[in-house]
This record gives sequence, structure tokens and C-alpha cells, in this order.
Amino acid sequence: MGRIVITLEQYRKEHNISKYKIIKNCGVSATQLNSYCKNLITRVDLPVLARICDYLDCGIEDVLEYVPDEKEVYREHDFEEV
Repeated sequence: MGRIVITLEQYRKEHNISKYKIIKNCGVSATQLNSYCKNLITRVDLPVLARICDYLDCGIEDVLEYVPDEKEVYREHDFEEV
């Protein structure tokens, strides 16, 4: 099974947005934001994530990423006819 990775910290840094501004404008605690930024959240609080996306003017796909398992994928051309 794949997993969801929170990429908020990367987005925040790329757009030069301080954690303090997010905390102040989104009504989240420093502890909560740090948990999101360090990808330590086990259950995403959707209203919090919506406020963050609204403030950052971004889509959910900008701060969350689905990472599939690293299963070997076989394609037709990977097989030789015997």
C-alpha cells in the first residue's frame, strides 16, 4: 500500500512563507504546524488543511503527495518470447 507524504514544508520554503505567518493566519498552533511540516501527522485535520491551502492560495496537491509502494512494474517489452 502506498502512503501520503505531506510536502507543506517544501512548499513553504519554495514560496518563502514563514511558519509564523501560517500560524497567525490559519489559526493553528506551532506544535500542530511543525507536525505537518515534519510529516508527523497520522490523521489529517481537513479543516486545518483547507485553511492552510486557502491562505497559501494553493491546491491540496501542492501540499500532499501520494507515494506508491516500490513494486516492480512489468511491461510487455520486459519479457522475451521463448
